[in-house]
Amino acid sequence: MEIKIRKASPLAKIPTRGSEKAAGYDLYAAIAEPVVIHPHETVMIDTGLQIEIPDGYFGAVVARSGLAVKENLRPENCIGVVDSDYRGNWFIGLHNDGVEDRTVVPQERIAQMIVIPYLSAEFVETDSLSETERGAGGFGSTGK
Repeated sequence: MEIKIRKASPLAKIPTRGSEKAAGYDLYAAIAEPVVIHPHETVMIDTGLQIEIPDGYFGAVVARSGLAVKENLRPENCIGVVDSDYRGNWFIGLHNDGVEDRTVVPQERIAQMIVIPYLSAEFVETDSLSETERGAGGFGSTGK
């Protein structure tokens, strides 16, 4: 699949994968100077990229496991959804879950993007739903 991408900043870097079979493409900080993120603070970091996700797909922005585990930094909304009709710059709201300041440096890998297909649905209002064994059982109702 080809995906059109535009560098909106000279600091931008095209997403890369850590291995040939990796699902995620690393997104990089298109910043000129290091940015400090204080504990429990969120800072918007520009990737400098505009990406044309194909119709029928969305770009899921998720944490990089190493950054989350080692530096306590993750996307602020945990999983970002970038729709196929969005054409602006991709910003990553990085949140510091830790108790110490964290610094993002220029060209650092700050998140990853996974291109995922989705189904379009039409909702039809009804007065009843089909019966199942589980029924309305919610959190913990299956015993797991």
